[in-house]
Amino acid sequence: MDTANLEAPLIDTRFAPYGALLLRLGLGTMWIAHALLKVFVFTLPGTVAFFEKVGFWGPLAYVVVAAELAGGIAILLGIYGRYVSAALIPIMAGALMTHLDNGWVFSASGGGWEYPAFLLVASLAHALIGDGAYSLGRDEIPGFARPARVAS
Repeated sequence: MDTANLEAPLIDTRFAPYGALLLRLGLGTMWIAHALLKVFVFTLPGTVAFFEKVGFWGPLAYVVVAAELAGGIAILLGIYGRYVSAALIPIMAGALMTHLDNGWVFSASGGGWEYPAFLLVASLAHALIGDGAYSLGRDEIPGFARPARVAS
């Protein structure tokens, strides 16, 4: 049995912080875009009407838009981004369930489910990985030890 590959790290720690940075920048941008779509394309009254049509409390639309916008900005800047991503997962789970019967592509009538599914999975990955390089805030999760730095 070849044991050399068993000892190799699963993640290249030299570049992982930059991969996490790219995930964070893309994810934050997408959350902001998702919020602004509701404001500028669907309009807030239209979003409220859609929420009511699919069985949600209409004014919840304002809370969702605010959470998506503020959350996207926090993720983009790396201000407690992993917590924010985790907190946004239920919002995207609701969107996913709402669009599940519409089919795959988000341009389908009523909007498909792949975009909400991707945002949910990317948010979960970000919550697990952390903010990466150049973040402005702390991203440690209590109870999880931060890996020790190895001297070069």
